[in-house]
Amino acid sequence: MRFWNSTLAAGVLLASSLASGQTTGQTAGQTYPAKPIRLLLPFAGGTDAVARLLASKLSPALGQQVLPEQKLGAGGNIAHRALAESPPDGYTLLMAAPPVVINPHLNANAGYDPLRDFAPVAHLTAIANVLVVHPKVPAKTLKELLELARASPGKLSYGSGGVGSTNHLAVELLKSTAKIDLLHVPYKSATLALTGLLAGEVDVVVVAASSVAAYVKDGRLRALAVLDSKRSSAMPEVPTAAQAGYPVVAVNWYVLLAPAGTPRAIVEKLNAESMQAAHASDLRERLGALGGEPASGSPEETAAFLKREYEQWGRVIREAGIKAD
Repeated sequence: MRFWNSTLAAGVLLASSLASGQTTGQTAGQTYPAKPIRLLLPFAGGTDAVARLLASKLSPALGQQVLPEQKLGAGGNIAHRALAESPPDGYTLLMAAPPVVINPHLNANAGYDPLRDFAPVAHLTAIANVLVVHPKVPAKTLKELLELARASPGKLSYGSGGVGSTNHLAVELLKSTAKIDLLHVPYKSATLALTGLLAGEVDVVVVAASSVAAYVKDGRLRALAVLDSKRSSAMPEVPTAAQAGYPVVAVNWYVLLAPAGTPRAIVEKLNAESMQAAHASDLRERLGALGGEPASGSPEETAAFLKREYEQWGRVIREAGIKAD
C-alpha cells in the first residue's frame, strides 16, 4: 500500500510539474515583452542593415524597443558567445549570418555549439551571391570558365574576404563540385576582394549580387552565375549555377536566434511577428534594394535549415583541408 501511495504521489508531482511548466511558458508568451530587447549584431554591413530593418518593424509590433547592438570581433564569435551565455528569456536575440555555423568547424574553441546553444526563431531573408569575373577573363559563361580552369589548373585566381569567409567557401564548394583548381587569394574583407577584382589583381570573386550589379551593368565586371536555387532580382538576366549544370547554392542568409531554452511561446511570438514584418510591402521593397527576398518558415524549419548549412560547410572545410588563420 505504501508503494502505491508513493507512486501516486510521484505521479501527481510530475503532472503538477508539467502543468506548471506549460503554464509558465504560456504566461511568458502572454506577458512578453515587458522591457526592451537587445538584438546582437556580429557584423556591420548587410547584417546591420537587415537587423535595423527588422527592428523598425518589430518595435511597434511588440510594444517594446528592439535595440540593435553591435558586438563585433573574432569573426562574429564575440556576439555568438554572448547570445549562448544570455538568459533564455527572449530579451537577447542575435541576427545570425553564415559564420555562425561555419566558425565552429574552423575553430574548436569557438565557444558555442550552433545546433545546441541556440533556439532558432525565424529565417528572415537571403541575399544571393553571384560569381563575377574581370573582363580580361575570356569566359562568357560558367561552363566556359570551368573549361578554362580545367585546361590550366591553378592558373586562374579568385579573391575572398579571408580564409573561412562565405565567399571563400562558396568557391571551394564550386571547385569540389566541378572538379577544378583555382588559386585562392585572401583579402581582409569581401570589399577589398572586390576592389582587387576591379583592378585585375584576381580573376574571379563571389560576392552579393547587389554589390556588383552596377559594375556588371557598366561592363567593368562580367557576371557568370548566381549561386542560388533561383535567379536574383538584382540581376535577373544572369542564370543560376544549376542552370549551367552545377547546383551550387551559397547565399548570404540572415536568421533570428534566441538562447537555447527560451520558452516556446516566446519563440512562436517572435517568429510570427518577424515573418509578418519580413513580408510587409515596405520591408520587402527595402530588402529588394539590398538584393534580398523575405524567407519564411517555422522555428523547426529554421532549425532544419541551419543544420543543413552546418553540415554542408563542415563538409567543404574538411574536404578542402581549410584551417583558420
